[in-house]
Amino acid sequence: MNLDATFQALADPTRRDMVERLARAPATVSELAQPYAMSLPAVVQHLAVLEASGLVRSEKQGRVRTCRVEPAALSLAEQWFNQRRAEWDARLDRLGEHLKRFPDGEPK
Repeated sequence: MNLDATFQALADPTRRDMVERLARAPATVSELAQPYAMSLPAVVQHLAVLEASGLVRSEKQGRVRTCRVEPAALSLAEQWFNQRRAEWDARLDRLGEHLKRFPDGEPK
């Protein structure tokens, strides 16, 4: 899975919304298209980006294509965010310690 492709896919608010919807339960393309004022081909194009990124997979039964979220791809993005959070927590902790030692600014 490519983390860059994941974040590029999630950069679009419509695709983020689709992923949120699919995180609750699988849905057909028609069900996913309902809340949007766009053509079905435009919805399919968004889904193609999500599938190419690995965030969503779909399967076709007859004339119906059902989409579902791919938890492993979301987990990879979550891990990336958790690592950044841990780094920033450590930085802020160091800043807090510095400010406690030198409440008036830099050491004299």
